Amino acid sequence: MGRNARARYTASAVALLAAMATATLTAGCTARHGTVQDGRGGKASSPMPEPDPPQTPAPSPKHAGPVLAVKIDNVGAARPQTGLNAADIVYTEQVEGGLSRLIALYATRLPPVVGPVRSARESDLELLRQFDRPTLAFSGAQKKLLPLIEAAPLAAKTPDAKPDAYFRGTAKPAPHNLYLRPGRLLGSASGADALTTGFHYGPAPAGGRPETSRTVRYPAARFTFTWSAGRHGWKVAMDGRPTVTTDGGQVVPATVVVQHVRVRRSDLHDTLGNYTPYTETVGSGKAEVLRDGRVYDATWKRPSAADGTRFTAADGTDVNFARGQVWVVFTSDR
Repeated sequence: MGRNARARYTASAVALLAAMATATLTAGCTARHGTVQDGRGGKASSPMPEPDPPQTPAPSPKHAGPVLAVKIDNVGAARPQTGLNAADIVYTEQVEGGLSRLIALYATRLPPVVGPVRSARESDLELLRQFDRPTLAFSGAQKKLLPLIEAAPLAAKTPDAKPDAYFRGTAKPAPHNLYLRPGRLLGSASGADALTTGFHYGPAPAGGRPETSRTVRYPAARFTFTWSAGRHGWKVAMDGRPTVTTDGGQVVPATVVVQHVRVRRSDLHDTLGNYTPYTETVGSGKAEVLRDGRVYDATWKRPSAADGTRFTAADGTDVNFARGQVWVVFTSDR
């Protein structure tokens, strides 16, 4: 082979090696990042990346996903609500003007639609700390509260953050017509293990007293729970009217908890100057557990915001709840 031929051969070999190196590098990038740009500026598909070498095993997750908490409007213009019967737990809280609002928690199933959805309150953040990074669906919040929500260990999902998950209904006037499609936030229900509330379920405790009806009053709202042996639960009435839903009939939880708490004035207020009540759910106090047509005196205790709430009898044993939906009604001792 002549000198010129050897030079041409050497140059070809170098070019070939360079092309092979480039192809190998491109393939490595494709495997690491999943997609690459094609020659037209679009994305070209690529093989799935090889798994990384095994590392120290991470702790197993407590559950498959986050619990979904939805703030639900509860004034007369908002009723009847939708999706309330599918909730695992419903909390009632006092808001401005002595009115009430609901927090519905979904873990074992997601209804197609929930609502009407309304705004968050400061005490919601303390209540929801007992769950592992819950998803909070709400319509908005007072401006001074927004930074606290952003800093809280939860996923805040408003219509601005997830517009395709919300829609306005036509049967009620605004602002009582905002609805949520839960499946567009979570995809699927997380499972019962997400309900890290500290509640205990099982056979009824010993003792108790017969109870057919219990009413809890707020300054401008009231809840009445009437025992139904046929439905094996407590028929809910709010402000004197049976609580029915657009998609599931009357609401009949298996257990109702009347939890006596301190309700103090928050530093936040609405545009009319009405200060927001702050419901303290960390601490301890008395409670009554209604199940199976009886009422059981209990003591509640929640040592920190990261803990669930334990309900115990006088002898220190847990007061079991009946299987099914639970309503927790926060009521002030003062």
